[in-house]
Amino acid sequence: MAMSLVAAAAATFATNVSAGGHGIDLEGKTVEWVIPFSETGGSAKWANFYAPLLSEALPGNPTVVVKFMPGAGSTKGANWFQEQEYDDGTLIFGSSGSTQFPYLLGDPRVRYEYSDWNVVLASGTGGVAYLPPDLAQKMDGLDASALRDTDFIYGSQGATRLDLVPLLAWEMLGLNVEPVFGIKGRGDGRLMFERGEANIDYQTSSSFLKGVTPLVEAGTAVPMMSWGALDADGNIVRDPTFPDMPTFKEICEATEGCETSGEQWDAWKAFFVAGFPAQKMVFLPAGASNDAMVTYTKAFEDIKARDDFADISAGRLGKYPQMTGAKADGALKSATQVPDAAKEFVVNWLSERYGVTLN
Repeated sequence: MAMSLVAAAAATFATNVSAGGHGIDLEGKTVEWVIPFSETGGSAKWANFYAPLLSEALPGNPTVVVKFMPGAGSTKGANWFQEQEYDDGTLIFGSSGSTQFPYLLGDPRVRYEYSDWNVVLASGTGGVAYLPPDLAQKMDGLDASALRDTDFIYGSQGATRLDLVPLLAWEMLGLNVEPVFGIKGRGDGRLMFERGEANIDYQTSSSFLKGVTPLVEAGTAVPMMSWGALDADGNIVRDPTFPDMPTFKEICEATEGCETSGEQWDAWKAFFVAGFPAQKMVFLPAGASNDAMVTYTKAFEDIKARDDFADISAGRLGKYPQMTGAKADGALKSATQVPDAAKEFVVNWLSERYGVTLN
């Protein structure tokens, strides 16, 4: 019954967007795209990729400017956006998994409500963990057991952010990874790795493709694993952007003591699903008109329909779904809901492992 209601709501949304509005004209205006992270991470690369294409696709060809509002792992920017109301269609917001997770976990700093916002694009992505070459050489094929005697340092945005996916994965592998909390974007974690201040890191796909691939080519970084992707049946399979790279599931299966069943695995997979298949989303603020929704939805659909989109996006975003309309609405629901058992496990783990209490 619940699924029927979701499907009906999505169908109604799609009908309204395609037939119920006439659009808005943005000629001579400037659209501000607020990103609640620093300018060095994957969200910045995602927004900077789309911004000029969106300028071309929107009626009136407005200037689209990406503005950064980092702080509290994106909570500062999201709380700010919650206070905004729709005016003339010149404000949009880009969220990420690190915005979704505090919301899912009931972080007391969260004052935003996703159901008040209006999604016009949902972008799937992946993630890659990587090591310095001397540590990568210690792995025995896919078996990570030999890394257990290493003291790892990792630059983290916070335990309740998207970083909980790698942190829990590394713990499941038995690795001793100590996070340095407080960085403002994943790009800052990469810079720590480059400077030798961290010896393990992960980046979302867009940031890995642009920021870490040169390190791999230079021989100063070696991919360890991707988080993987979901097939049509919800199984974790190899990431289509990195088909030659093993997934965390494969590494876990090859490493003694790491289990791909049970409550720990179920919790990891639930938050992976919430954080990556619909990891980045574009929203109009509360009160957005149907005409504005029509305009932005059509603009992103026109971008996806470009003859060159597959080619230009593969090297910047990776090979992932870019969803609009009913699919974006469904992706939002998937990204902002996790099973209670998974949530309870993660809340307890955060308290026991990092002393983070969410009440």
